[in-house]
Amino acid sequence: MLRTMLKPRWLGLLALLVVILVAFTFLGLWQLSVAKDEARKQAIEEAPRQPVVALTEVLQPHAEFPATASGRRVSATGHYDPSGQVVVTGRRLDGAAGSWVVTPFVVDGTGARIGVLRGFVRGTVAPAPTTTGLVTVVGSIAPAESPVTTAAPPQPGQLASVDLGKLVNVWPGEIYNAFLFGISETPDATGAGPVGASATVGGIERVPPPPVPSGLNLRNAAYALQWWVFGLFAAWMWWRMVREDHLEDEAARRLPDAPLPDGPLPDDPRPPDPQPTPQPAPAGATRS
Repeated sequence: MLRTMLKPRWLGLLALLVVILVAFTFLGLWQLSVAKDEARKQAIEEAPRQPVVALTEVLQPHAEFPATASGRRVSATGHYDPSGQVVVTGRRLDGAAGSWVVTPFVVDGTGARIGVLRGFVRGTVAPAPTTTGLVTVVGSIAPAESPVTTAAPPQPGQLASVDLGKLVNVWPGEIYNAFLFGISETPDATGAGPVGASATVGGIERVPPPPVPSGLNLRNAAYALQWWVFGLFAAWMWWRMVREDHLEDEAARRLPDAPLPDGPLPDDPRPPDPQPTPQPAPAGATRS
């Protein structure tokens, strides 16, 4: 088989096949990238148009975080508890180093607490809410972050991540297995303004919610799969032609060694030659 593959014509086709496979692979990857970009663009465009639902319709205290809830915009009415406020260090916003300000929010009706990421500060000094009265918060819901181990233990009131496993020992009562990226609140108890606004007098800025999970655009993903299928088909065709050539070479090498059968070959359409019949001797002829 290797001897057949090394024939010049099959080596030439193999080189062409390699070029085709590389080209089709990159075309498929390009279509896959387009599929992700299109899906992300569509998700970003649709996110602001999604209706804001009540937090209690999405999640209950101590309940497991729903897999489809991440990035959902929810609202909750209640009041902040400044005594449980913490800062999450080691964060960045627009290239600046600082901390997140996370304040527990006591939800009316359940009495459970959910962390609200009120904003970002350049440092570790976090302003408290300007009111402890009734506030309606709108935010993007997110699951808790994984624990982070740091070289030095954090100072009191500081965390390395939004780790609810640690906050459950700090905040009294029940808590939600989630936290909110604060988008707006009525009345404004943070003073951070909208997302993207510069720091106010209090030095706190809104943190934009993380990108909305986008998945893939199915049409472009199908195009990517199509290019890869074409590449596999081209490789299969090259292998099939080489194999057929190899089988023909094997048959040609075995043919001279095979014994020839008596009589006509099976595929010879001509009838066998008739045997000559003896003729009678003419009258008067003598035998010697």
